[in-house]
Amino acid sequence: LAQQGARVGILDADIYGPNIPTMMGLTADHLPDPENGKLVPPLAYGVEVMSMGFLIPKGQAVIWRGPMLHGAIRQLFTDVAWGALDYLIVDMPPGTGDATLTLAQSVPVTGGVIVSTPQDVALEDAEKGLVAFQKLEVPILGIIENMAGDIFGEGGGERAAQRLHVPFLGRVYLDRAIREGGDAGQPIVAVDPSSPQAEAFQQLAQAVAARVSVMS
Repeated sequence: LAQQGARVGILDADIYGPNIPTMMGLTADHLPDPENGKLVPPLAYGVEVMSMGFLIPKGQAVIWRGPMLHGAIRQLFTDVAWGALDYLIVDMPPGTGDATLTLAQSVPVTGGVIVSTPQDVALEDAEKGLVAFQKLEVPILGIIENMAGDIFGEGGGERAAQRLHVPFLGRVYLDRAIREGGDAGQPIVAVDPSSPQAEAFQQLAQAVAARVSVMS
């Protein structure tokens, strides 16, 4: 989305496993000084990034009950000096727990994107997330099939989208270059934008933008 000219932020709402900083090549040292009592999100690859991963020591486990989790997620919205963004992408933890409820209650959500690997076991959990969003009156932008290929299969996400009557946004194949880029903090779409792997993400971004435009 940022490469297509949009102003984008990403909020890592997976409080127990905040790995967006690693995948974006950032550490706590990249966090700018606060301004007017608010955290300032560092910039990576043209994207503003905020995560609990900046605020807790690396490797330390977060053991919080629901109310503490609720408060932390709300603060990542209200106590951060986000810029004038076109999109704020919120990376949610898997499942249908407190984080989903907090998100729906805290901000007006344009829509939810369900990401799942293609096999039936994973899709069972993904469908529960979709139903949770629907019960919370969050529109569904669509389903993305991730890590498709020989190991996890192919087509499960697309079939689920048809069955659930929601758009199928696209497919990303299981690929070493994507995994290595994530581990190294060098997203494939940034470091090798002309590759087939990056093209899959570019097409997904276009599909999401089109859905948001229609819903707006």
